Amino acid sequence: MKKAGILNRHLSGEIARLGHTDLVMVCDAGLPIPEGPAVVDLAFRAGTPSFAEVLEGLLDELEVEGAVAASEVRETNTEASTLLDRLFPGSGTTGLQLVPHEELKAMTRQARLVVRTGECRPYANVLLRCGVPF
Repeated sequence: MKKAGILNRHLSGEIARLGHTDLVMVCDAGLPIPEGPAVVDLAFRAGTPSFAEVLEGLLDELEVEGAVAASEVRETNTEASTLLDRLFPGSGTTGLQLVPHEELKAMTRQARLVVRTGECRPYANVLLRCGVPF
């Protein structure tokens, strides 16, 4: 049995399948999930697990070269906005890019993996682009 890192066997297995430039959507409980990507639904109860907890756990295991979030997060969910700024400093292709929420939802169709959290605050979503550690 794994003794550290992500213990959820479904999520751990999907992470192992990811490669360079693959997209991973980490989303709140309300984001519509399109047909296509693999989905690991971690939602248990409203707020559990939180967006922050899941995102930080994923970042411990993934090499990420960029991230995209909804611009609406700035006005509507300051806690998520602050978290994203801390985890993805800067802007451009290596930092946090902001797009309209409708565009972010459309981009989700290109994701290889969607990880649904129990987060119930709006716009707690981020699309991660996998990188390589070299």
